[in-house]
Amino acid sequence: MNESFEIQIKPFNALSPVEIYKVLQLRSEVFVVEQNCVYMDIDGKDFDADHLMIWSGSDLAAYARIFDRGAYFEQAAAIGRVIVSPRHRSFGLGHQLIKQGLEHLEGEYQVTTTEISAQEYLQKFYEKHGFVKTSDRYLEDGIPHIQMRRTADETTA
Repeated sequence: MNESFEIQIKPFNALSPVEIYKVLQLRSEVFVVEQNCVYMDIDGKDFDADHLMIWSGSDLAAYARIFDRGAYFEQAAAIGRVIVSPRHRSFGLGHQLIKQGLEHLEGEYQVTTTEISAQEYLQKFYEKHGFVKTSDRYLEDGIPHIQMRRTADETTA
C-alpha cells in the first residue's frame, strides 16, 4: 500500500470543528476504548497547545499536543497525547510525530528542554529520540508511566 501523508501544526483557535472532532474521536478510540482507560481526556489544556496532526486524506492518522515551556511544565516544553491510529501503525508515524514536535519546539519556541509523561512500555521508543528517564514508575489513570526529559544541546552535540 502506498500511503501519502500531510503534516499540519495549528494552535487550538485555528482548528476547524471537523479537525477538533477527529482529534477527540481518535484520542477516545485509542486512549479510552483500546487501552480501556476511563479518564478525563478533555482537560482544558488543548487551548494552550499546538496540535500536530498527520493526515491521510481526510483520515487523521496520527496526532500529538505540543506545549511551549511554562504551558505544561514550568521549566520545559512538553509533548503529549502522542497517538497513532490503529489503521496507520505500520508507517513509522509515531517517530514522525516526535521528530516534527521537537523540530517545532526548537524552531518556533527556541526550546532546548522537553519533558514527557510516557507510558512505561514506550521508554525505548522515546529513548530513540534522546529522551532519558527521570522518575520512578508511577500510575497515571491506572497506567504505568515514567517522566522523561530531552535536552537538545545534549542530544544534538
